[in-house]
Parts: sequence; C-alpha cells; structure tokens
Amino acid sequence: MTRAWILPLLLMTCGTLVAIAQFVRGSAVGAVPFLLLFGLLAGINSPLVFPRPVTDAEARRRSAEDGRPVVYWRAGCKYCLRLRLRLGPAAHRAHWVDIWRDPAGAAAVRAVNGGDETVPTVVVAGRPHVNPDPSWVRAQLGRGPRTEEG
Repeated sequence: MTRAWILPLLLMTCGTLVAIAQFVRGSAVGAVPFLLLFGLLAGINSPLVFPRPVTDAEARRRSAEDGRPVVYWRAGCKYCLRLRLRLGPAAHRAHWVDIWRDPAGAAAVRAVNGGDETVPTVVVAGRPHVNPDPSWVRAQLGRGPRTEEG
C-alpha cells in the first residue's frame, strides 16, 4: 500500500466506525449519512480524482512535444485537490506527476522549491509556478505549443 491511500483508508475506517456506533445505538438511518460523507471525503482525497499520473521523464517529454503544462502533485494535498477540481474536465489536458510515486518528480519539485516538496508545482514552458491560480492554469491548458519567447 502506498502513502497515497493512507488518508482515504483512514477516512473510510473512521466513517465505518461512526456508522457502526450509530447502528448499535439503534439508528440505522443515521448510519447511512456518515458512510456517504466519509466515503465522499475518502474519494476526493484519493488518487482516483486525479488524471492518471505519468513519470517525470514522460511528462517532460510530452510537454516538450505538445506545450502542455506539467503538474506535480500528491494525494491528500488540499491545494492539489483545489487545482484539480477547479480545472474540471480540462485537467486531463495537463501532464500530472505524482511525487509520491515518482522520485524523479519529487526531486524536480525540490529543485525549484528550495528543497521543499511544495505542491502543486506547475511547469509551463520550462518555468515553475508554485500553487498557481487555477484560472491561470486553465488558460495555459487552452494554448497551443509554446516557444522559448512566449
């Protein structure tokens, strides 16, 4: 099991325990909302919400070809989740690198953040942007291939 699944599993375990307690107290109807709420929280904090991650090398290669941004992220990061949700369906146009799955991706983030693994870090045309505004990232996704000047 990877670190990315610890928070979702913890949330589901807590939700199940609270639901069981509600059920034991005789409130089966009261248990259902807890299961649904904790299930939703587990889902949005899991890697399943994000597009399929690629390696740092693959993301850089693809970005060089198509000019799309590379987004470095990790599961459980509320800022990464905010970026992902605000991008909506456009998020699939970026190249996503999970720094917990790819050591090279984590190293790339540390290199541009003074040794810290601060995410989301978005690289557009070779320039890193730490925790950028989601509307700015969405605008970058709509652009075509970029040159060194722009």
